[in-house]
Amino acid sequence: MAAVDHFWLKHYPAGVPADIDPTIYTSLVQLLDEAFKKYGPQPAYTCMGATMTYRELDDNSAAIGAWLQAQGFKKGARVAIMMPNILQYPVVLAGVLRAGLTVVNVNPLYTPRELEHQLKDSGAEAIFILENFASTLQQVADKVPSKKIVVCAMGDLLGFAKGLLVNFVVRNVKKMVPEYTLTGAHKFLDVLADGHKMSLKPVTVTLDDVAFLQYTGGTTGVSKGATLTHRNIVANMLQSEAWYQPALRKLKPGEFPVTVTPLPLYHIFALTVCAMMSMRIGGQCLLIPNPRDIPGFVKELQKHTFHVFPAVNTLFNALLNNEDFKRLNFSRLILSAGGGMAVQEAVAKRWLEATGCPIAEGYGLSETSPVVTGNRTDTDRFTGTIGLPVPSTEIAILDDDGNHLPIGSTGEIAIRGPQVMAGYWQRPDETAKVMTPDGFFRTGDVGIMDEQGYTKIVDRKKDMILVSGFNVYPNEIEGVVAGHPGVLECAVVGVPDEYAGEAVKLFVVKKDPAVTERDIMDYCKEHLTGYKKPKYIEFRADLPKTNVGKILRRELRDQKKAA
Repeated sequence: MAAVDHFWLKHYPAGVPADIDPTIYTSLVQLLDEAFKKYGPQPAYTCMGATMTYRELDDNSAAIGAWLQAQGFKKGARVAIMMPNILQYPVVLAGVLRAGLTVVNVNPLYTPRELEHQLKDSGAEAIFILENFASTLQQVADKVPSKKIVVCAMGDLLGFAKGLLVNFVVRNVKKMVPEYTLTGAHKFLDVLADGHKMSLKPVTVTLDDVAFLQYTGGTTGVSKGATLTHRNIVANMLQSEAWYQPALRKLKPGEFPVTVTPLPLYHIFALTVCAMMSMRIGGQCLLIPNPRDIPGFVKELQKHTFHVFPAVNTLFNALLNNEDFKRLNFSRLILSAGGGMAVQEAVAKRWLEATGCPIAEGYGLSETSPVVTGNRTDTDRFTGTIGLPVPSTEIAILDDDGNHLPIGSTGEIAIRGPQVMAGYWQRPDETAKVMTPDGFFRTGDVGIMDEQGYTKIVDRKKDMILVSGFNVYPNEIEGVVAGHPGVLECAVVGVPDEYAGEAVKLFVVKKDPAVTERDIMDYCKEHLTGYKKPKYIEFRADLPKTNVGKILRRELRDQKKAA
């Protein structure tokens, strides 16, 4: 394996170790068991005014795990979770892992097409889904392998009276539950009640077993599952905890951190930095089911003292534009972590002024569980970089042939460490494209590392578009739009967007002259989840191509909009 000089260690904050040891746990199951025993009466998750303790999470997740085992699911079977940030999510998450099974996280806003692909590709044999999204599943239920379906309602774990009220409002007032029919589906509360009468059988789970299939876009337009082992997640949780030590040391004796959790737990950033790290340190996650409702979000924050605040740039910015937010009590905010997309300097400056707590920007990917680098948490200096490699992580800058380039050179960012995925689920050819012979994962991001070890992203090798922290792949959108009968050909690029960082722009050559922008938008809405839909559509007589007919996206990006 190629040796890498770890010169960046000289610039680590005091108290942050050079390495972590994932083998202090045998698996995430041991981590969960430790948390349940150590922090039993402590609050683990709070949502919509209801709080679940570690002991309650232990009991409820054991019931879910026992029920899954009773259905005949054997170690390694895949179970999908399709929910926003509600109390049922951590219960099912822990239950699936404790039963020795693999979690497949699904974005609840997926269209039927997207859901069908993910359930088929992962081979998920069961799915836990919030009823708000059950009609999506109904449309593909006969085409997917998920034969055990468990449907949750928003108020299921909020207590009897509040649960009834919330469910009534969600279903009848806000009309957020489209009609659906799922033959043979189980109700979540029935499953929980049945599971409580059963015993969870111990399963031998090791660090090399698969904990999560975390789906990410593909340059081929096909979403791929990053295979994340128990070792990957344990390692990254320990890396994150170690990196955040300078901030976490500001906790008072006996004070447990409350982590604001607006980022969806199905996204790898919140999964590791909110859910798993909190379990490790006895923290409490304040779950926000709908962070787009900024006034409602701020109203919830008014009720709590909070310590840790992970978010993406767009969310930091949206909160700063709310006057009530600035009046909150930030006296115990010790860590603001920015990820998913670049944090803008203007936003970082306003956040520091409003809260007194600097944003420590980091960088990561689904394939790296996700955290790779972070800015120091003991300074309020804005570096404009993604920071230093976290403990036990090596970064190399590579040329197109995979050779290591000297400091100060621009090349592809590559990562080696215990958090790097085992590969893409059942796609050895795709895995081979991104892994070097000496064990580095090639990110497709182009960057430059300075003499202190800080890395700056300067470009993207691949055509991926980053919309509010979510990866969008042009091939997928082009594949969908090409299916419209009035489209001859199309191309997709990312364009700068003040709010989302980047936005999707679609270029279309018409087959049918009568096709309108609205026709294309409606078609995209039917087949693509919200963040993937084009924000702009431009009709062209033709598209720039190479001599072999390949569309030149870069040229479209560089061209000024046609008059």
